[in-house]
Amino acid sequence: MGSSEKIKRAVAGYFNDPKGTGSQLGTTMTGTGPTVSQVSTDELQKLKDKLEQEIKARKELEKLSKQIEITITPEGLCIELIEGMNGTFYEIGSPKLSSNGQELLALLASELKTLPNSLLIEGHTDSTPYSDDNGYSNWDLSGDRANSARRVLQQDGVRTDQVTQVRGYADQMLRVKNNPTDPSNRRISILVKTTTRPCRLSPRPRSWTELRRCQGLQSSPLLLRTKPIRRSLRPPCILPPTRQLRLQLNHGRLLSLRRQRRQQT
Repeated sequence: MGSSEKIKRAVAGYFNDPKGTGSQLGTTMTGTGPTVSQVSTDELQKLKDKLEQEIKARKELEKLSKQIEITITPEGLCIELIEGMNGTFYEIGSPKLSSNGQELLALLASELKTLPNSLLIEGHTDSTPYSDDNGYSNWDLSGDRANSARRVLQQDGVRTDQVTQVRGYADQMLRVKNNPTDPSNRRISILVKTTTRPCRLSPRPRSWTELRRCQGLQSSPLLLRTKPIRRSLRPPCILPPTRQLRLQLNHGRLLSLRRQRRQQT
C-alpha cells in the first residue's frame, strides 16, 4: 500500500509523543510536527536583510554588528545577541539589560510584532561558575536573561501569546566548545519559528481522520475512515509478573470450563 509507510511513521510518532509536546520542546519526532503552512525561505531572507540594514543604520548598534548574528536555520530565523568580554547587551553577571540591549530588542520587537510566527527565546552562559552565596547559578542567570529579553520585547509590542517558550541552558550548549569560558558562549537566542502555531494533539486522537490531520499526511482511503482507533494500537500495559501469572491461570481455568461445557452439551 503506497501510504503504509506514512501511516507507520504517524502512529509511531504519536506513541513517542502522545501529548504532542515534541514541537513545543523544540524536538522533532517523526509524525509529531506542526501542520500549518511554513514561511518560505525567501520571506525569512527578506526579514534577515531588513534587520541587518536597520542595525547598520543605527550608529550605536552598527558598532556591535559583529556581535549580532542572524542566520536562517531549518527551524526558522535565529537572532543571536553575543556578549563580549566586558558585557555588551547585559550588565556583567546580571540579567539586567544594558542600554544597547534595550535598544536592539526594541528594534527587533518593531519587526517581530508584525509577524504571525511564534518566538522562542533561549539564554546561554559560559562555563565560568557564578559566584553567589545564595545558590544563584548559571542556570538561573541564563533563564533570567532570556526572561528579561521577553519582557522588553512584549513591552515594545510583541504579543503575549507570540512568545511560546523561554529557556535557560546555562553552559550546556556552548558556542565555542573547545573553549568553554569564551565570552561568546554568553548569548541570547531569539528563534522566529517557521510555523505560526504548533499542532496541538489531544491526549489521544479520537479517530484516524484526526490523527491524519495532526500528522499532516495526504489523503488516503485507509486514513479517511472515521472509526475509533483500535485498542490494539495503544501502548501495551506492562503488568507486574505476579499479576501476569494470575491472569494466565484465570485464562487457563476459563478455557477448561468452556471445554467441560462443550463436552456436556
